[in-house]
Amino acid sequence: MGAWNVAGCLIPLVTPFDEKGGLDETALRNLVNYLIDEQAADAIIPCGTTGESPTLSHKEHMTVIEIVREETAGRVPVIAGTGSNSTAEAIEMTVTAEKLGVDGSLQVSPYYNRPSQQGIYEHYKSIAESTSLPIIVYNIPFRTGRNIEVETMLRLAGIDNIVGVKEASGDILQVCSIIEEVRREGLDFHVYSGEDPVTFLVLCLGGQGCIAAVGHVLGAEFSHMCRLVWEGRLEEAREIHFQVLPLVRALFCEPNPTAIKQALNWMGVPVGGTRLPLSGMTDKGKETLRQAMLELGKAPPENCT
Repeated sequence: MGAWNVAGCLIPLVTPFDEKGGLDETALRNLVNYLIDEQAADAIIPCGTTGESPTLSHKEHMTVIEIVREETAGRVPVIAGTGSNSTAEAIEMTVTAEKLGVDGSLQVSPYYNRPSQQGIYEHYKSIAESTSLPIIVYNIPFRTGRNIEVETMLRLAGIDNIVGVKEASGDILQVCSIIEEVRREGLDFHVYSGEDPVTFLVLCLGGQGCIAAVGHVLGAEFSHMCRLVWEGRLEEAREIHFQVLPLVRALFCEPNPTAIKQALNWMGVPVGGTRLPLSGMTDKGKETLRQAMLELGKAPPENCT
């Protein structure tokens, strides 16, 4: 396969729902265009955790991917979330997504069943062998119950079509070790920040960008921050980091993507609510979010609820 060159702010898409909780196709198409035109998305990732994939049926999952691929019309890459804690299911979804014409796949590490490091490696190796799509590994031990250790990540990086990792362990030393070893071994392997508050740090270490849920609200700022770091303009990038950090924190004050969806609705980009077991924001959470948005000039009208 050719070199993987997707860098910058990759945005994991929320899934818009209508008033009855069904998929809202019109809102989804509008959201795709908003993220490309207004938030400078360098790629769009449908059906990840931010897209509430655990609550989507298989049919809805593939419908969302197909709509997003169609609406992007080649303007930015589409990297489909097709992971599962069942290897066979992940393969099935990835093969289907490839037929739909996506540009890559984001694969969450197997969750709940807590496999060994060898089991994690074999899971990804089996998926990689089933597809020609570039695969980004998603390491988020907070949700999965298992960290993908550095040694395992380097083994995965040696597989031809495993092209990068969304690193959301929250361990900056682990991120540093992965980048250090990738550089030392001369591997073509992208490291993306999966923890939005530390994106600036990952960029300074040599990361190729971020897969950032906050990109729905701060995509233009994160994309600009990436490019400033790559141009060596660290002081300007650092200013953006500290400027947006309070809102980044507020956007995760309640379970993701609850606050992201609330912010979008307030900003006039309707995406509806969340599906159970996620529920709407508390009054305290709304006030925290509202104040953080006010500080950055992204505030909703005072009468918004």
